[in-house]
Amino acid sequence: MNTEQKKKSLLNHPLLQLLKHNKGNPRTLILMEPLWGIPYNLITPFATLYMYSQGVTDVQIGLILSIAMVVQVLFSFFGGILTDKLGRKFTTMMGDFFGWSVACLIWSISNNFWLFLIAMLFNCFEQINQTAWYCLLIEDAEPKDLLGIYTWVNIGGLIAIFFAPISGLLINSFTVIPVIRVLYLVFSVNMLIKVAVTFRYCKETRQGKIRMAETKDTSLLHMLYEYKELIPKVLKDKEVMKVLAVSVILYITNMVSTNFFSLYVTQWLGIESRYLAFFPILNAAVMLIFMIGIQHKLELVKFRIPMWVGLALYAIAVILLILAPVGNMLFVIIYVFIVAVAGALVMPRKDTLIQLSINAEERARINALIMSFTIAFSSPFGYFAGWLSSIDRRLPFAFAFALFLAAFIIVGRIRDPEFSK
Repeated sequence: MNTEQKKKSLLNHPLLQLLKHNKGNPRTLILMEPLWGIPYNLITPFATLYMYSQGVTDVQIGLILSIAMVVQVLFSFFGGILTDKLGRKFTTMMGDFFGWSVACLIWSISNNFWLFLIAMLFNCFEQINQTAWYCLLIEDAEPKDLLGIYTWVNIGGLIAIFFAPISGLLINSFTVIPVIRVLYLVFSVNMLIKVAVTFRYCKETRQGKIRMAETKDTSLLHMLYEYKELIPKVLKDKEVMKVLAVSVILYITNMVSTNFFSLYVTQWLGIESRYLAFFPILNAAVMLIFMIGIQHKLELVKFRIPMWVGLALYAIAVILLILAPVGNMLFVIIYVFIVAVAGALVMPRKDTLIQLSINAEERARINALIMSFTIAFSSPFGYFAGWLSSIDRRLPFAFAFALFLAAFIIVGRIRDPEFSK
């Protein structure tokens, strides 16, 4: 194959064609993801260590997570109402400003439990953003394009991870605390830029305009009261509840991995902290190769099969991590590799299943309810995981293994989506 043929083949890649076809909001939001993803992935491997280095204990870290998740339930609950009332675009901008720009500014000056808690509480505004952002992203897109769009969202975040070595190199020279402080400041500025780009280049969705018109003369309290009819409908929808159960499990296991992996490998396995930035890069490289080279070839395969495989791989990975000998980097690398493949299989399909399982006319409020339920059911487990970690740093991952097995069983009872509807 000559250069011209390779170029033509690349341009005809299903993911590039999808991005070309989905102009407007999907393209703008996907291209903006690195503004969030780059600083987020520079900081994430060291965020827990940043707190721990300033005297915040394992149990306090878990307590911050659990308190924040209780507040997130409230924010998520109102997220659907605000998204309908104020519009998808404005609510997304508001969530980015308070949930990330202001929160990161506070994180940059935090040096004790209370300031970290305040920063995390501001970050709860991001839950309002979640509902609005997802609506802004996919409401004007075709249902058959959703898996590809969510794949692009994941790719946008993964590309940003390749910047992670910068933080590792800086920390090796200047230590964790001053480097992470500066990175949080950069994160704050980036999110201000993201707000400005959203304002300039995104448009309110068709369904967003309809809901704004319908709720124009309706008070927030009345819209809140309307949940009494909507909540029973959601709870009685068996397909939605199955997807919700899987979402809760993945939320908890992701929380365990995000907040306790760095402590486990540094404090238990004895891996030096400067290597932490390497693991997200390996994860990103594997996921990118999988998503670009393989994901589109699985479109004709039923959703359940790739999700089953992914959940089985997650379970195998945590067992390997638990059994890893002290100081053995190879086991950790294999763990990261397997988790990357599992994530590429599971995460885009989980997000797609949620959107295809709900009533499009009530997308904002149902999305908000799903997020509220997810966080509410997950909230006790932040403290629980911190408590387990304080006893034995392997226990949070043993708990995650049990959850992956439960998700495996639930996925077997989920109905595969119909894209023709």
